Amino acid sequence: MYTATYTGTVQEPPAPFAPLLENHRAFLAYLIRQVGDRSVAEDILQEAFAKVIAKPGQAPADEALIPWFYRLLRNAAIDQFRRRGAADRALAAFATTLESSVEPDSALAREICACITRLAGTLKPEYAEALSAIEVQGTPVKTFAVEQGLSASNAAVRVFRAREALKRRVVESCGVCAEHGCRDCSCRAHG
Repeated sequence: MYTATYTGTVQEPPAPFAPLLENHRAFLAYLIRQVGDRSVAEDILQEAFAKVIAKPGQAPADEALIPWFYRLLRNAAIDQFRRRGAADRALAAFATTLESSVEPDSALAREICACITRLAGTLKPEYAEALSAIEVQGTPVKTFAVEQGLSASNAAVRVFRAREALKRRVVESCGVCAEHGCRDCSCRAHG
């Protein structure tokens, strides 16, 4: 039975949406088969329910509701794969950039490493852990994924997001010059 306690009272879902809630498990099972990850499937399903609730006029009012919702879920799963593909391409491009970059001299590398390590410590714990394991300790992404109980693609996305979050922290701490590769680091004055 659907209940909501936002106002402290129990509410029933609008009648047209009751069949959607009754089929929650079937929808979730379908999405898990499509995307291969329960947490991603749950996110997609939650977003789909939110869309239907936000714009109830889009949902058909007859028996076509369930097939319509399956189409909505299928399209959301396809969109998820597109986003994941874009993230994978961005990671591949970043890896190519790393492979072709020139290493700074050892004194500068130590200074940069100390600054980055301090800033990485201010990130969400799972981001800091991912960066430490993969970037500092040299753990392969697939190995990190297994150790964390993640799929390889989820681990890669976590590392990508961690790198982006760290990049934002560097810009916040070191200023705009960090975006342009400034090597005159004066982070000691900030941290």
